[in-house]
Amino acid sequence: MEALGRQILVEFYDCKESTINDVEYIETSMLDATRASGATIISQNFHKFSPYGVSGVVVIAESHVAIHTWPEYNYAAVDIFTCGDTIDPWIIQELLKEKFESKNVSSMEMKRGLFKVPHGQRLMFKPATTKQTT
Repeated sequence: MEALGRQILVEFYDCKESTINDVEYIETSMLDATRASGATIISQNFHKFSPYGVSGVVVIAESHVAIHTWPEYNYAAVDIFTCGDTIDPWIIQELLKEKFESKNVSSMEMKRGLFKVPHGQRLMFKPATTKQTT
């Protein structure tokens, strides 16, 4: 079986509260980690909740990286979904662990879009492109 993509669900525990409640810090950290993986960033959107929490997403040509934080519990949930094999999603996890000063991380990787292909062949992956409107 071949997979179209990989999805890593990451739980960051015991994070530094001030870092995971700072929308600008989270956005910068997410963009830096995504770039370090070699992904192609398309867009990003982040929102700060009052009094606690941040949610955001970085849309990449290879899929997305999303976050939701609960600073009052020193916890952040991150979803790293990548298609193809041109980037390493684990780089994103490791860099965010450092940025959030997480002392305890739990991760699970899932293969997405499983297909049976003839022996010796692979699924073809074509990265998304943005449409130009006139």
